[in-house]
Amino acid sequence: MTTPQEILATHEVQLTVTTKPLGGTPADALVLGVSHDGAVAVPGDVKGGVRRRLNELAERAGARGRLESVVVVPAPDDVRAGDVLFVGLGRGEGDERRENLRRAAGAATRALQGRAASATVALPVTDADDAQAVAEGVALGAFRYTAQKSRTLSDDDAPLASAAVAVPKNLGKDAGPALQRAAHVARAVRLARTLVDLSPDTATPEFVADVARTAAKGTKVSVEVLAEKELARGNYGGLLGVGAGSVNGPRLVKVRWAPSRAKKHVALVGKGITFDSGGLSLKPPASMMTMKSDMAGAAAVLSTVLAAAALELPVAVTGWLCLAENMPSGSATRPGDVLTMHSGHTVEVLNTDAEGRLVLADGLWAAGQEHPDAIVDIATLTGAQMAALGVRTAGVMGDDDARDLAVRAATRAGEPAWPMPLPEHLRPSLDSFVADLKNIGDKHGGMLVAGLFLREFVPEHRGRRIPWAHIDIAGPSFNESQPWGYTPKEGTGFGVRTLLTIAQEHAE
Repeated sequence: MTTPQEILATHEVQLTVTTKPLGGTPADALVLGVSHDGAVAVPGDVKGGVRRRLNELAERAGARGRLESVVVVPAPDDVRAGDVLFVGLGRGEGDERRENLRRAAGAATRALQGRAASATVALPVTDADDAQAVAEGVALGAFRYTAQKSRTLSDDDAPLASAAVAVPKNLGKDAGPALQRAAHVARAVRLARTLVDLSPDTATPEFVADVARTAAKGTKVSVEVLAEKELARGNYGGLLGVGAGSVNGPRLVKVRWAPSRAKKHVALVGKGITFDSGGLSLKPPASMMTMKSDMAGAAAVLSTVLAAAALELPVAVTGWLCLAENMPSGSATRPGDVLTMHSGHTVEVLNTDAEGRLVLADGLWAAGQEHPDAIVDIATLTGAQMAALGVRTAGVMGDDDARDLAVRAATRAGEPAWPMPLPEHLRPSLDSFVADLKNIGDKHGGMLVAGLFLREFVPEHRGRRIPWAHIDIAGPSFNESQPWGYTPKEGTGFGVRTLLTIAQEHAE
């Protein structure tokens, strides 16, 4: 049986800095970038003869500048590596360029799986943020989910073990801390990916709570877990109602990083449906096949709080993991049932497959009782998000300032997100004849209706609603197609970098 300790012991590539343009020591592979015009981005202090040979080699091999295109060839004699890998850098400026570096490094690292244990990665780096992006791409590209494999593991699965990130000599001092930050970020994303990839018979609400406890040991992160009895005493009707049909009871897990020097407090609330059958409003069988991913929001929140502590961010970050398993049974919530939420609102449940908003409602209200400076919830909430924005771009709703901050943070972090409205004309569709609210409303604009529902559970403090943003990651949290860039198949860890950047902006 898989244990929390095994989940936390995922492969980690060793990252080092080198100021020697093509690496100071021999490596199995040398990674070089190809710019959009087809020229090899060879570091400036490489000898002219070596530069010419590398450009000729790239031309003969058909290397291109298209983002993530990869060509691997044997290295020439004057390069201290077994192979040279040319990877396309694409076009872009600012944040887009930095994300291209991240994706190129990830694509190169994936291409080296099973064929190289070490690499020198010499992509065009101009500052410490570039170095961090390259290191993140390498570390994320080296991810391989092996927690539940045994007989089929082989050397072909072996990811890159070590990478030296080449930087100009003037960046040697700043690059070390940048790579340390990259390692912490990548560790957090890997944990989120692993939790999503786990089979739902393993990753029950209780197991995820145990992972949180185990991960926090030896750190300054505190963990508090509310099980069924505590949830009942606190009138957490959303969590209890969604989890009522399962033998695996719900949990509300509070994880907190609270440094003494913090002047701001950010609350993060994550949807954690460890498996979503739809409940009595049963999903079609094909739609259930990926529903272990319905806890990606909670996985991102847990990973973010742990990373905030590891990075020692000077901001308090409290995570609320709203964990439940949505199953049909004789004890399950029925369409037409009325739940009394932690806030005191009553909700008529007309569709038991609109369950994520019910658990989030309890988490949002609980988070608001601590009067944080901002609340951000993140959830695989609606199929309408994918219909509107596709599978790689998150939808962000909420108060204008909080929403815009979240979108800026996502852009800065390299995670695509788009601002969406909360149209007031849709709000009356949530009115219920028998309760305060219904859990579904107008069938058009389903992502926006879900956001309007959640807004009802964001408390006021000192006469105004606490600044709040909602991030719908239904599409980008789970990759059903082939890997790309640094993104693997299945769990992507999307949202961790955005949430960390939001926390950093509040710290700044």
